[in-house]
Formats: sequence, C-alpha cells, structure tokens
Amino acid sequence: MNRLIFGAALIAALAAGAEARASVTVIGGGLAEACSKAAISGKTEARLERTCTESLEKEMLSNRDRAGTLVNRGILKMRRMNWEGAASDFTEAVRVKPDLGEAYANRGAVSIGMHRYAESLPDLNKGLALGVEAPAKVYFDRALAYEGLDDAKSAYFDYQKAVELSPDWEAPKTELARFHVERKE
Repeated sequence: MNRLIFGAALIAALAAGAEARASVTVIGGGLAEACSKAAISGKTEARLERTCTESLEKEMLSNRDRAGTLVNRGILKMRRMNWEGAASDFTEAVRVKPDLGEAYANRGAVSIGMHRYAESLPDLNKGLALGVEAPAKVYFDRALAYEGLDDAKSAYFDYQKAVELSPDWEAPKTELARFHVERKE
C-alpha cells in the first residue's frame, strides 16, 4: 500500500513541478524562441509542441539551439505525460549536444515518471556534473528516485540540498516534513 501511495505522490510531484523542469532559453526570434518561451511558461497545449517541431524542421539552428529546442519540446511532452516522446527528444538532444546538462536531467525525470528509478540516477548525476541552471530541481528529482528505491537516507539528504539551493521553493520542504530523523549515538 505504501508503494501505491508513493507512486501517486510521485506523479503528483512531477506534475506539480512540470513548469519547473530545466528548460533551455533560446533567443533570436522565430519558432525556436517561441518554443523556449512555451517551455518556460508552464503551458501544456499540444499546439506548442507543434511550434517546436516546426522550428526543428524549418529553422537553421546551431547545435545548442537545436538541442535546446529538443529539450523544450521534450518538456512540453513530459507535462502531458508522453514519457516515451519526451525521452526520445532528450536522447536526441544528448546526441546533438552531449554536454547539455538539462537534457540529462530531464531524461532522468522522465525515467522517474516511468517508475524506472535506478535508470534515472545516472542521467540525474550526469546533469548535475555538467551543470544545470536549476540544480535544486535535479536534487529534488533524485530524492524522488531514491524514495522509489527505498533509500530514505539519500532521499532526505537530496531534499535538504534542494532546500539549501532554493530556500523559497515549497516542494522539497513539504517532502522533508514527512521525515522523522533520529540520531544514533
């Protein structure tokens, strides 16, 4: 029963944090910038995915902007729980720009959404190692993964790190409130 409750809580946490996923800012006008703004905005409409697709098909993009647009489209897919489509976009972004931390971090989040907790950890760790704009969100996701693996101690420390990095963010504070910590002497 605890596993079912955690699973429902996990999906709720991912959905609630969907607007906070690690998007990639693309500037310079055009469809790629519109796709970037859609990912940042927290919107979920399918038409916004089509804007990203059109950008990828029609615009001349640098590798960074192409990978960023793939990440942003993946975020839009992830918000609609299209896990396979999002994973495909993040994997392609990694292929195009292997040093883009956001691509790994988001692919890790998709693995969590698919209840593949152990599979998420290498991607989340790689995203943190490469650097992301919002590491607190990656620590939060990694804490969710650790909880899915029944590693409460690691989850606790990652929720703490998320609070340390983003003290005004309520989600990790809420998760920490569930823990009871006892010190062994």
